Amino acid sequence: MSAKPTVSRTTAAAEGDVVVLLIGMRVNHFWAVHQWVPVAAAMFRMLGELGKDKSRGLLSHVLLTASPRTYYVVQYWESKEKLYAYAHSPEMFHHRAWAIINRKERKGKARGHVGLWHETYVVPEGSYESIYADMPPFGLAAATGVLPLEARGRSAAERLGRRKKTPQGAEPAA
Repeated sequence: MSAKPTVSRTTAAAEGDVVVLLIGMRVNHFWAVHQWVPVAAAMFRMLGELGKDKSRGLLSHVLLTASPRTYYVVQYWESKEKLYAYAHSPEMFHHRAWAIINRKERKGKARGHVGLWHETYVVPEGSYESIYADMPPFGLAAATGVLPLEARGRSAAERLGRRKKTPQGAEPAA
């Protein structure tokens, strides 16, 4: 399914802090298919699980390839609290998957055929900006919606400096 590109310049409609999770795998030994295919399948299972229940907090995700060995997902979350809640929930597949990995490690059965990694960023409001030229919603804009570029400023500096006003009209305290 491909979205029709917009013929304009837009920016993401994100408000407040933005939570970004980069999570992925690296195939260390291609011949160990029985080791890395289940890891890839687990990621798709978790994304499916999150997609069925929007209240869990995953706003959007993008699947990417960094190299023939490295695959990852950029995820946009409502909050770090919802990300933590999903990661630690015994009812969710992520909890079970990490339990399996930890058991293998404790028993000395982790063989290094597949690498796992993640990075989490909580980006404060006013510390991110975006521009999309002739693009359908992508990345942060796919997660939060789009606005005409002018709504946030024509330059990156204007968009980066944007902060919500407090009810009294003053800048919020740092």
